[in-house]
Amino acid sequence: MEFRTIVDIPKPDFEIQSGERILFVGSCFADNIGQRFVDERFRTKVNPFGVMYNPASVLHTVEQMDEAFDTVVITLGTNHVYIEKATGEIVDNCRKRAQRLFSEEALTVDACCDYLRQAILIAKVHNPNVRIILTISPIRYAKYGYHESQLSKSTLLLAVDRLVRMYSGEVVYFPAYEIINDELRDYRFYKSDMLHPSEQAVEYIWERLVEVYFSAQARQFLREWKPVKEAFAHRPFNPESEEYKEFIENMKERNRELERKYGLTPLFGKE
Repeated sequence: MEFRTIVDIPKPDFEIQSGERILFVGSCFADNIGQRFVDERFRTKVNPFGVMYNPASVLHTVEQMDEAFDTVVITLGTNHVYIEKATGEIVDNCRKRAQRLFSEEALTVDACCDYLRQAILIAKVHNPNVRIILTISPIRYAKYGYHESQLSKSTLLLAVDRLVRMYSGEVVYFPAYEIINDELRDYRFYKSDMLHPSEQAVEYIWERLVEVYFSAQARQFLREWKPVKEAFAHRPFNPESEEYKEFIENMKERNRELERKYGLTPLFGKE
């Protein structure tokens, strides 16, 4: 008997390799998943100019990035934007200024698609072979009301679907939104605000991503890196003991072996 619906994740035409150059841009959900890539030794940048929730703000970040990435992951939270009345420009952060200085608008499917298409084209200028992974944040926006939040997510989903069809094979959709809302549809997978996914839910999404998107080489690295990472994170009772010092030196040597084997950036610089 099946007691839950498992979301199907289509396997993309590419595979993520260990140590790739990856850019994460988008909502706070991008921060959560992006941090996992940082922890697993990918050359990762996560929201370098702050959290960006809508397609226009995502474009603003990509426009400021003057470097190449192997993969760009864009996580969209909303189609709502804030426009500064004095300039008529979309702002990424109101910086706690008075609300009367801004007007709020909802981008259409066409507008969302156009902002994201521009971001994709810029990323391709730096690396013509860049892969784009689009996701929709599963976090609902209670301040809009749940119906309006659903309309916002639906607009983003339609825009993303259009881009996936437009850039077949180069742009893919990872169903984080569906995994949380369909596969993990239980409040035990949410934080106390009943809106944000719990650490357990984020970990599950990470596992599904690794399962489908990572190469065999990248998955092997994760298995070899796991005990070393855990050793470095351990807080010993007596860090000055000879036994612990010897243990850490052994772990550092194992780490250096992994760096040589997988061509990783040294964790401790030149030793």
